[in-house]
Amino acid sequence: MNTREQGRRDLAVNRKAFHDYAIDETIEAGLVLVGSEIKSLRDGKANLRESYVRVERGEAWLINAHIGVYPQGGTHFNHEPLRRRKLLLHGNEIIYLRAKVEQKGLALVPIRIYLLHGKAKLEVALGRGKKLYDKRDALAERDAQRDIARAVRGKL
Repeated sequence: MNTREQGRRDLAVNRKAFHDYAIDETIEAGLVLVGSEIKSLRDGKANLRESYVRVERGEAWLINAHIGVYPQGGTHFNHEPLRRRKLLLHGNEIIYLRAKVEQKGLALVPIRIYLLHGKAKLEVALGRGKKLYDKRDALAERDAQRDIARAVRGKL
């Protein structure tokens, strides 16, 4: 474990992304959040399952990520759970991501939200959509590895 990962605490993980996409590359981005959103994230009330990242007019946005309302926030000071959230990236990173997404078959997929030294970060991946037979192969391989591990444990 390197020093960068020591202060990291995962708040939400998009496990479905690893099933639906072949991950090529990941980039860390900051998130623009309001106070009640960061409090909800710390409580673990976030879901990235149906979310995606889009680059529009030179800015990157996290769309359709659900961060639950903070119960102690009241009605006036709370946030909308499915609002668009701006990502903090360098200009050259945004240009690079836009160029990659314009290639055929690549998508920007949010992988995880985590706290790094008290600040919320989002790990964004460039993923290539898997075909149905690729998903089946991955499931079969995982089952085979599980059977092998079970057999090894049984012999010891």
